[in-house]
Amino acid sequence: MDAQDARLVFCTCPDTATAHALARHLVERNLAACVNLLPPMQSVYRWHGQLEQAEEVQLLIKTCADRLPALSAALQRLHPYEVPEILALTPSAGLPAYLDWIRAQTREEDPR
Repeated sequence: MDAQDARLVFCTCPDTATAHALARHLVERNLAACVNLLPPMQSVYRWHGQLEQAEEVQLLIKTCADRLPALSAALQRLHPYEVPEILALTPSAGLPAYLDWIRAQTREEDPR
């Protein structure tokens, strides 16, 4: 797989339980090869005209470009935020064996 086919998706969650549930859902359904949950962090942002601050858990989701629409749809459906962070980046390079692993882990299961 070429690095241009891989995607690194950022998604913040309101707590560890939500982050774990979303991560498991994505990996179990082959929408993500791997999801890293980063320790709680402080986020400062503007929402509905008000300055907000919250503790959040950052997800780093590894997937392929062709799985991104289904992954995004799942996050939008399951995420508790009105507008969840779904920010996909395309890597410029990566270890070929790791990129191949991402591709293999995000193939839809055989329906048989």
